[in-house]
Amino acid sequence: QVRLVESGGGLVQAGGSLRLSCASSASISSFNVMGWYRQAPGKQREQVALIPGGNSAGSTSYADSVKGPFTISRDDAKNTVYLQMTSLKPEDTAVYYCYANQLLGGLNGGSYDYWGQGTPVTVSS
Repeated sequence: QVRLVESGGGLVQAGGSLRLSCASSASISSFNVMGWYRQAPGKQREQVALIPGGNSAGSTSYADSVKGPFTISRDDAKNTVYLQMTSLKPEDTAVYYCYANQLLGGLNGGSYDYWGQGTPVTVSS
């Protein structure tokens, strides 16, 4: 079983910065894509940022609302994905979830989604 464990969430004042970490029990190279989602109170879970896995071509992508202030990165040696958040706003308050998609081999094909438990981020005014 793959486990994704987030850390780094907390309370921060508007305009501040926070760095989230997602540690994977599996090699990052085994994932097609990894990323971060968030869910604010009263809203649906939304995609924040994605980064390709080791065996997938492509580039990072960001939601328009966070492009620029947020940066997703990875450390393959540590099997960890990061989300560096700057210029935080109260609107960024949400539970942030780590995400990984793994392509399945064999005759069935398809893929499987993994989710972390989430780490809360609260941005105060």
